[in-house]
Amino acid sequence: MDSLLLLVLAIPLLGSILMGLIGHWEYAPEVNSGLSLGTFIAVATLSVLIIGSGSGFAFGESFYVDSLNVFLVSLTSFVGLTTSLFSRSYMRVERDIGRMTPIRTRIYHSMYQLFMFTMMLALLSNNIGILWVSMEIATLAAVLLVSIYRTAAALQAAWKYFILCGVGISLALFGTILLYLAAERQLGGSAGAFLWTNLNTIKLHLEPSIMSIAFVFLLVGYGTKMGLVPLHSWLPDAHAEGPTPVSAVLSGLLLNVALYAVLRFKILADGSLQNGLPGKMLVGFGLISVLVASFSLSRQKDVKRMFSYSSIEHIGLMTFAFGLGGPIATFAGLLHMTVHSLVKSAIFFTVGHACQKAGTQIIADIRGLVKVSPTVGWGLVVGSLAILGMPPFGVFASEFLIITTSMAEMPWATPILLLGLGVAFATIFGFVQSMALGETTAKPLVHPPALLPVFIHLALALMLGLYIPPYLNQWFWQAVNIITR
Repeated sequence: MDSLLLLVLAIPLLGSILMGLIGHWEYAPEVNSGLSLGTFIAVATLSVLIIGSGSGFAFGESFYVDSLNVFLVSLTSFVGLTTSLFSRSYMRVERDIGRMTPIRTRIYHSMYQLFMFTMMLALLSNNIGILWVSMEIATLAAVLLVSIYRTAAALQAAWKYFILCGVGISLALFGTILLYLAAERQLGGSAGAFLWTNLNTIKLHLEPSIMSIAFVFLLVGYGTKMGLVPLHSWLPDAHAEGPTPVSAVLSGLLLNVALYAVLRFKILADGSLQNGLPGKMLVGFGLISVLVASFSLSRQKDVKRMFSYSSIEHIGLMTFAFGLGGPIATFAGLLHMTVHSLVKSAIFFTVGHACQKAGTQIIADIRGLVKVSPTVGWGLVVGSLAILGMPPFGVFASEFLIITTSMAEMPWATPILLLGLGVAFATIFGFVQSMALGETTAKPLVHPPALLPVFIHLALALMLGLYIPPYLNQWFWQAVNIITR
């Protein structure tokens, strides 16, 4: 397994260095896609090994791979691959209209691979200190990606992202130190007190008073990266001002990785506290995020900002599901992570091409997408219906499980969820309908839009709403057992 894991990490890391040198070449987008494909193949091989033979260590105990993180690694590498395919034509159009210079193109491709490396490192590392470091590097890479256009608005968005997420990750560092302090009493002052597997073994003996404070800091710190309300204000600006491929990976991948970190720490806190406090905190943050994001949608005039608030709504829904706990709610949370990543990235793909066709991101100025480009227009309509929970897409299945579990275990929260979901449905569907229909003067793009990733993602989301393959179902339940045991 060491060699496979080395490939998973080395390809994007070395690819980042390579793209820093040749990222402005004419065929650099194809090289970027080739590197992402190599990472995906290595991850797929690793996943087959883990599902077949069970969890295991690599490079001593530095890395630990189980069904929970290898599932997210697979999802991350797949969305990273399809996003790189989408960005080929998208970034060429940006170059042609003068928004991307050669040096910006090098930075974009290099930071894209570095960002993917940090995601893999955060997911696969067994060391909670390395997890923190990788999230910090991801913050720096994302800052450069968000600010790539060098406009005043882009620089302001990148600065806000850096400051808010920098403060958040500092709070997460303090929580990590407190967790180490609690573990030191059981494991001694060695590096082993930073290993999650060791912490999981002694979680019942961790000092509850220290763990309760540590989890608060960890949740607030990594919750900032997740975009939970009221820690979310960086997310709409970053999505609106950065390139659309960056919006796709921020919404589809970074939020998942930050939530993964919170879940790992929740497992430890639940074992130590035995009072349900971590779950109650997740439920609270989740409900507030769903409500605030849903009611914020109607005030948006920028289409990318609108869908960024949709991401906040859905990360709140996932957080609520994991806060409920129990096998069914946890299964629903994992399923929702999967389908949200697939559908939301597909939506951003269509939005990116739509904005390029219209020459603006203002919702009121985007009209007639079905007429000027039927595939882009219908892709946006179908993707929006999918993310709004229309059957038979996978989002409907996961939301149905979350709501029915809430009705059984936390009835008072169900009306709040239904209100948020109803408001989001009415708002987004109204905006998307106006963008897809009507008259327009927009002209087709010089470079044909890369829409294959859109329909692959939507097809997978449709499949997961109708049928979950047995091996994937087994994968989900193994991850559920890790979180709930």
